[in-house]
Amino acid sequence: MLLCINWLQPFLALLSSTLLTRGHNCPSSCLCPDHHTVDCTGQGLTRLPDSIPLDVRRLLLSNNWISLIPSDFLVLYSDLVYLDLRNNSLSELEPGTLSTSSRLVFLDLGSNNLTEIPSGTFGESRSLIKLRLGNNPYLSMVREDAFKGLTSLRELELERNGLAALDIRVLEPLSSLRMLRLEGNPWVCNCHFAKLFVWLTENRHKLPTGMEGIECSLPLDGRVVPLSLLSEESFQACRGNLTLTDYLVVIFSGISVSVAAIMASFFLASTVHCFQRLSKGSKGDEEEGND
Repeated sequence: MLLCINWLQPFLALLSSTLLTRGHNCPSSCLCPDHHTVDCTGQGLTRLPDSIPLDVRRLLLSNNWISLIPSDFLVLYSDLVYLDLRNNSLSELEPGTLSTSSRLVFLDLGSNNLTEIPSGTFGESRSLIKLRLGNNPYLSMVREDAFKGLTSLRELELERNGLAALDIRVLEPLSSLRMLRLEGNPWVCNCHFAKLFVWLTENRHKLPTGMEGIECSLPLDGRVVPLSLLSEESFQACRGNLTLTDYLVVIFSGISVSVAAIMASFFLASTVHCFQRLSKGSKGDEEEGND
């Protein structure tokens, strides 16, 4: 019996160490109020802490100086549902960094130094319901497929950033969207803004501050006015303006029509020529018959 116990001791030690790593160890300078929560708020961290339990579900990292999220970070924490990185020093997100977060429901990246949201940033995070990206004063670009795959997203916050324009194709994949915050951005009401204005008018019920809470500057005199004072007629001068895509469509259509016309003319000329040869052959046969 004693020999069996001695033989089992290394195995039991390894098992207990694994259990501690998965649920009971807490990173230094952090608090763990329960087995699934790690709270490292306001600890002056410059990078993600070590020894985070693998089964963590709520990870609170706000009010630190973290400047980078490793691209493989979420691969290890497949149970994570709540991630708060608000008020850090993040300046960029590598495409795919958050794409493996299959269970993530809440993500806060507000109050950082982000400049761009690249295409494919969130991959297929189909469980994500709330995404906070507000208060990033240098955030001036959201790429077309940045939110592709976020089919469950209900709340999107993009307020108080540096956005002057936003392509509506960015919003089209968000089929479950219920709330959108866009106030506090330096919007410019030019022709690039026209389609977004129409979209906002049709979806004004999703705007917590309404159309009156979103302001834009007029291109002619720079006056800042709330969107509630504008209408689709305010952008009527844009209806005659063609974008590069429009020009390419027109050019391609013109080329296609020209090719079709040439082919039709060639076919018609060939048909007429054949009929003429047949007619001459028939007349020659008739003349030989009369002789």
